[in-house]
Amino acid sequence: MRRPGIFGYFVRHGTAANLLLMAMIVAGLGAVQNLRTQFMPDIVMNNVYVNVAWPGAGPEQVDRNVVQVLQPSLSEVEGVDEISARAQEGRARITVTFEPGYDLFAAAESVSAAVSSAGPLPDGTETPTVDRHAWTFPVTDVVFHGPVDADLLVRLADEYAERLRDAGLTRISVRGVAHDYIRVEASEPLLMRHDVTLAEVSAAVSAAAASSPGGATPGGARISTGEESRTRESVGDVVVRTGADGQKLRVRDVAAVVDDGVRQGERFYVHGAPATVIRISRGETGDTLRQFALAERVADEMRPTLPEGVRIDFVNTLANSIEDRLALLLDNALFGLLLVVGVLFLFLNARTALWVAAGIPTALLAAAGGMWALGVSINMVSLFGLILTLGMVVDDAIVVGEHADHLARRRGLSPVSAAETAARRMAAPVFSSAVTTLLAFSGMLALGGRFGRMVEDIPVVVCIVLAASLLECFLVLPNHMRHALEGGRRRRWYDRPSEWVNRGFERFVARVFRPAMKLAMVLRYPLLGLSVMLLLLSVERLVTGELQWRFWNAPEQGQITANIAMLAGAEREDTLAQLALVDQALRETAAEFEERHGLNPIRFTLSRIGAGGRRGLSVQDEKEPWQLASVDAELIDADLRPYSSSEFNAAVQARLVRHPMAEVVAFRFMRSGPGGDAVSIELTGADPQVLKAASEDIQAALSQYPEVSALEDSLAYDKTELVLSLTPLGEALGFTTDALGAELRRRLTGTKAAEFAVEGRDASITVALARDELSADFLARTRVRAEGGDWVPISELVTVEARPGFSVIRRVDGVVSVTVSGDIDQSDAARAQEIETDLRERILPLAAARHDVRWSLSGLAEQERRFLAEAEYGFAAAMIGIYLVLAWVFASWLRPLAVIAVVPFGLVGVVWGHLWMGLPLTLFSVVGMIGMSGIIINDSIVLVSTIDEYARRRALVPAVIDAVCDRLRPVMLTTLTTVVGLAPLLTETSQEAQFLKPTVVSLCFGLGAGFFLVLLVTPALVTLQRDVRAALVSARRMGRLGLDAGLGRRRRAGLGGRGAGRAV
Repeated sequence: MRRPGIFGYFVRHGTAANLLLMAMIVAGLGAVQNLRTQFMPDIVMNNVYVNVAWPGAGPEQVDRNVVQVLQPSLSEVEGVDEISARAQEGRARITVTFEPGYDLFAAAESVSAAVSSAGPLPDGTETPTVDRHAWTFPVTDVVFHGPVDADLLVRLADEYAERLRDAGLTRISVRGVAHDYIRVEASEPLLMRHDVTLAEVSAAVSAAAASSPGGATPGGARISTGEESRTRESVGDVVVRTGADGQKLRVRDVAAVVDDGVRQGERFYVHGAPATVIRISRGETGDTLRQFALAERVADEMRPTLPEGVRIDFVNTLANSIEDRLALLLDNALFGLLLVVGVLFLFLNARTALWVAAGIPTALLAAAGGMWALGVSINMVSLFGLILTLGMVVDDAIVVGEHADHLARRRGLSPVSAAETAARRMAAPVFSSAVTTLLAFSGMLALGGRFGRMVEDIPVVVCIVLAASLLECFLVLPNHMRHALEGGRRRRWYDRPSEWVNRGFERFVARVFRPAMKLAMVLRYPLLGLSVMLLLLSVERLVTGELQWRFWNAPEQGQITANIAMLAGAEREDTLAQLALVDQALRETAAEFEERHGLNPIRFTLSRIGAGGRRGLSVQDEKEPWQLASVDAELIDADLRPYSSSEFNAAVQARLVRHPMAEVVAFRFMRSGPGGDAVSIELTGADPQVLKAASEDIQAALSQYPEVSALEDSLAYDKTELVLSLTPLGEALGFTTDALGAELRRRLTGTKAAEFAVEGRDASITVALARDELSADFLARTRVRAEGGDWVPISELVTVEARPGFSVIRRVDGVVSVTVSGDIDQSDAARAQEIETDLRERILPLAAARHDVRWSLSGLAEQERRFLAEAEYGFAAAMIGIYLVLAWVFASWLRPLAVIAVVPFGLVGVVWGHLWMGLPLTLFSVVGMIGMSGIIINDSIVLVSTIDEYARRRALVPAVIDAVCDRLRPVMLTTLTTVVGLAPLLTETSQEAQFLKPTVVSLCFGLGAGFFLVLLVTPALVTLQRDVRAALVSARRMGRLGLDAGLGRRRRAGLGGRGAGRAV
C-alpha cells in the first residue's frame, strides 16, 4: 500500500493542519506588535570620519599638507568605496565610505592604523581624530517658545529632556542653548606698554582655568590645586606676571574679558520670540511612531505646568506622515482584499472561495513573522510590497482548491482523495510558477546604491509572502478542502451567485470565445504581426519622449528652507533684520494664499541664527556664526492645498526684500527620499581656479531657466590668502616664517586657552586680539617682539603677496572636484526633461570645451545611471533563471522560449497605461515591470502546459483551442485577483500615494494587456514553433529526396553506359 506522503498526512490528520495554521497566525500576531514603523526603509551610510585641526592654516595649506599626506594611506584600506575630503580654514575632514555591510568597528580601526602610518603632519596640527558616528534618523523636533526669557526656556527644555531619558529615550539633544564662551580681547598697545605677548596671556589664562588633583592628606581630606578661573570676573583677575616689586599684572590690565556666547552660539526664534529646540532621533532599531507617541505623552504631562504664553510644538515630524500614509495604504489594502474575496466568491463555490480567501490573512500574518525575523520594518515600501501580493497570494490556492473541487464533483473522488490528489498533482506546476515569480522579484535584489536599498524591501516581502502562501496552500488548504467537500455535496443557496456566473461564463466561452479562438488560429500570423506592431508603437512612444521619464518622483514633504549668509562686517543685528524680512515675506505670502484658497499654507515657522539650515550654503565656512541664519517653514498637508511647495516658494521669493548686508538668501523646497540634487555636476581635471570659472559658466546658463533654483557650487571664494616671505631684516633678527605664522594665528584667530563643561554643556576661553583692531591695515601696523625685547613692525620683517583663495577645497578619491548643485521644479515632467537634456547636450559640453575640464553627472543622475544599469543586470539574471526553471519543467530547450517571449508584450500595457493616466515613467515603474514579468509568465506557463498535455492526444491546433478555452478561467482569475487587489491604489488621488502609483499602473495595465496578448501570442508562438519545426523537417526531407534523386540518376547513367558498351 502506497504511503500517503506529506500531503496525505496533513489531509488526513485531525489537528496537524490547524496547528500549523494557528502557529502561523500566532507568530504573525506576535510579530505585528513588535514590527518597527517608519516612513521609508533606513539607508545606513557606512562612513568613518578623520578630523584634523590646524588652527590658522588656509584651505590650500590644509589640502597640501594634511589631506594629500593622509590620502594615500587611506586609499589602501580594505573595503573602501570612496574617499572624499574637505580642506577649509583651520581644519580638514576626510570621509571614508565603506562598502555596504562592512563592519564599521573594524573599519574605524583600519582607518586609525592608516592615519598613524601616514607621513608626518606639519607642526601646529592637532592629533587626528577618527570617528565612527552611530547612524541616527530624526524623529521630531520639539520647540519650546514664548514671550519669556531664553534661559527659562532652556531650563524647561532640560526638564523635558530629562523626563524623556527617564522614559527610555536616549538620542536627545538640546539646541539653542547659550554656551559659556569667554573671549579675552587683548589690546596691542597695552601688550607693548607692559611688554607682554599674547602667548604669555594665553598661558596664564590656561593655567588658571585648569584644576589638578593634589592627592589626599593622611586624614583623608582631598587636595586640589588650581583656582579654576572660568568666569568673566575671575579670568580678568588672573595674574599674567608679577614684577620684582611684587606688583601684579592682571589680564584686565591688557585685555577686555567679554561674554561671546551670544555672538557665537546658535539661537532659535518663532516670530521673533525666543525658542529652544529638542531634537529626538532614533537608531537603526528604533521605532518612529513609538518614540513620537512617548514624546507627545511627556509633552502633555508638562503643558499644565508651563508659564503663561509658553507653548510646546512639534515640527519636522515624520510620525504624522507615517501614520497618514500607512493608514492610506492599509485602507486601500483592505478595500483591495474585499474586492479579491468578492471575485473569488463569484467564480468559486462558497466553501472553496472561503478557504481560498482564508489563505490571504494567514499568509500575510506569517509574512509579518518573517519580516520581524529578518529585521524588515513596516514602511511605505514594505507595506506596498504586501499590497502587491494581495492578488498573487491566492493564485496558488485557487489552482489547488479549484482542482480539488473539480475532482470531487466531476470525477467522483472522495473528499480525502480529491484534496490529496489536487495537492499532489498541482505541486509541480504551482511550485514552478511560484519559483518564476520569486526569481522575477529577486532580480530587484541586484539593485545597488541608495535607491536599490530603498526598494529591496519589495522583493524580500514578496518572497516571504509567497513562501508562506505555498506552505498554507499545500499543507493547510487541502485539509480544509476535505471538510468543505464533505459538507458540500448538497446545493446551497449561497452558491447560487457562483453558479450563475459560471453558467454565463461557460456560455460565453462556448458561443463567443471558442469561435474567436478558431478564427485567431487561422489568422495567427497576422495577429502575431499586429501584436509586434503594438509593441513597436509602444517602444516608439518611449524613444520619441512622448512618454516622459522621471527617475525619482519624490513625494512632497511640504517644507521650505531659506538659508541666509551676510556680507563680511555684518553684525548680529543685521542678520536678525534679514530674518525678520524673510519671516515677513512668508506671512504676507501665506495671507495672500489663504485669501485665494481658504487655508493658511504655513503650519509653523522656525528661525535660527548662528548656523545654516539643512544643507547650508557653500559660503558658510568663511562666515562668522552670527552672519549665518535660516528659516524653516512647514506647510500644511499637500492634499489640503491645490498648489505645490515650489509654487509657494516662488511666490515668497518674489515678495522678499533683501537686507543691504545680505550676501546670499537661498530658498529650497524639500522633497523626501534618498536621491541627491536634481542638478549635480562633478567638475574635475583642472586647478581650482579653472574649475571655478567653468562652474560659474554652467550656473549662468542654467539660471536662464526659471524652473531652476538654489544654484551653487562647492568652491566658494574666501578671504584673500597672504603669502609671507622673510626680509633680510627679519632673518637678521632671528625670525622664521613658522614663528611669525604662529604669532599671526594667535592674533587673528585666537588661541583656545581652556575648554571645559558647565552644567553638561561645552564652554571655552579664547585669547585673541580685540576685533576692532583687526582692520584692513592690520599687517601694516602690527608689531611683534624680537629676541632683544624690541617691538618691530611686521611689515619690516616680511613681504606680503596676496592671492585669491577659496573657503573649501574638496577632493574625491584624491582628485580636486567641484560640485555644481541646484533644484529643478518637477511639477512639469516634460519641461524638467527638456532642461536636463539641454544641460547634457549643450551647456556641459560647451563649458568643458571652453575650460578644458571633465564633467560627470552625480547626485540624482548618478543614482539613476547606477539603478538602471543594475536593473538591466537583475532583469537579465531573472530571465535566465526563469528560462532554466522552465527548461527543467518542460524538459525542452525551445518550449521555454514560447513562454518567455510574451514578457516584452507586457510593455504595451505599461506604456499606454502611463500615457492614459498622465504619469511619467519612474523607477517604481521599472519595479512594477520586473514584478509583472514573473506574473505574466505564470499565465503563459498554464497555457503551454495544458497545450502540451492536450497535444499528446490530438492535433496541435485543436489542442491549442481546447487548452485556451479550458484554462481561460484560471488565467483570468489569477490576473483579475492581482489587478483587483491593486485597483483601489490605481484610483487613489491622495498626494501621499502618488510616488507609488507608477508601480500599480505597470502591474495593472501590464497584466491587463498581457492577459489578452497571452491568449493570442502564446498560442501563436507554440504553433509557430510547430510550423518552423515542420518547415525544417520538410526542408531536410526535400534535401534528402534531392540527394537520393541525384544518386539515382548517376546510378542509372552508369548502368546505361555499361549496357551501351555491351551492345557495341
